[in-house]
Amino acid sequence: MSSAKKNAERLIKKYPNRRLYDTQTSSYITLTDVKQLVLDNEEFTVVDAKSNEDLSRSILLQIILEEEASGAPMFSSDVLAQIIRFYGHAMQGMMGSYLEKNVQAFTDIQRKFTGTTVGGLEGKPFSPEMWTQFMNVQGPMMQGMMNNYIDQSKSLFVQMQEQMQNQSKNIFGTFPFVPGVPPTTDKK
Repeated sequence: MSSAKKNAERLIKKYPNRRLYDTQTSSYITLTDVKQLVLDNEEFTVVDAKSNEDLSRSILLQIILEEEASGAPMFSSDVLAQIIRFYGHAMQGMMGSYLEKNVQAFTDIQRKFTGTTVGGLEGKPFSPEMWTQFMNVQGPMMQGMMNNYIDQSKSLFVQMQEQMQNQSKNIFGTFPFVPGVPPTTDKK
C-alpha cells in the first residue's frame, strides 16, 4: 500500500474502555458507524490506542458476529463448525484463499451486473430494496447459476486434491516410513 493511500485511510483508535475514536471526525463512534464505513467502501484502520496494534480484523469480526446474532444469519451452524475445523488444519491457508476468491468472484459478478443495469435506472445504483425486489423475481435463476458455479468449483477442488495426493504418493511412495502408503517396488 502506498504511503499516500495509507494517509488517506481513516484512522480509528480503540481505547481500553472499548470506545472507538474516529481521528478524522474527532469524535467517538460505535460499531454501527464502523459498519456504515464498510458499507460506504471507506478505507479505515482500527488500532489499539496504546500499542498501535492493528485491530481492524477483530472489529470486522465483531460486526459480523452482531449481524449473525440479529436478523437472518448468513452462515448456518454447520458451515460455522466446518470453518472452525479448518483452523490449525493443513488446508487452513488454502481454504482462506478459496473463500476469499469466491467472495471476490461473487462481488465482481454483482458489480458487473449492476454496471449493466445502471443505464436503465437513470444512472442510479441498485439500493438494498431494489436488490430484494430483483432477487424475489430472479432468485431461482440466480440460485441455479450459483449452484452451478459451486458444483464446478467443488469438482475442481476435488480434482486438485486428488492430483496433490497422487503427486505425494509418487514423491514419497518409495520411502518405507510413510504411514498408509505402501512402498512401491517399481524396477525400471
